[in-house]
Amino acid sequence: MRNAPPSSPDVSARMSRQTNQDTSAERAVRQLLHASGYRYRTHYPVPGMRRRKIDIAFTRTRLAVLIDGCFWHGCPEHATSPKANAEWWRQKLDRNIERDRETNAQLLSEGWTVLRFWEHESPDAVMRQVVAAVDREKASREKRQQGGGGL
Repeated sequence: MRNAPPSSPDVSARMSRQTNQDTSAERAVRQLLHASGYRYRTHYPVPGMRRRKIDIAFTRTRLAVLIDGCFWHGCPEHATSPKANAEWWRQKLDRNIERDRETNAQLLSEGWTVLRFWEHESPDAVMRQVVAAVDREKASREKRQQGGGGL
């Protein structure tokens, strides 16, 4: 599966324009978070994994937000299966899903909370869920810090 299938120049050109970061869905969520006063890191390296990034990372609370494209990550509602080179594409897309699972497992093992969203989800709804999780994690961290120092 390492070798790409033969493709036309049109297909190659179209695929080279596909973004893997700073998608419109990511930018919309980040803009809402920033406007609400939240600060975060973008494209933050997944601890212990090469070439894997967290789309939006809240490092102090160890909250990872990943916004997945419907085609590339197998959205149950919107995923499509290319007809040309169907087997090659099936293997590639299945591997993407497996890589997502590996990334989740690694982040969880490092003590991170993982939130995954689909690109078709409302940026406002995603932002509200992220804010709730950040606030919950922050309160939990503060509670642990207060409880650990008393006599």
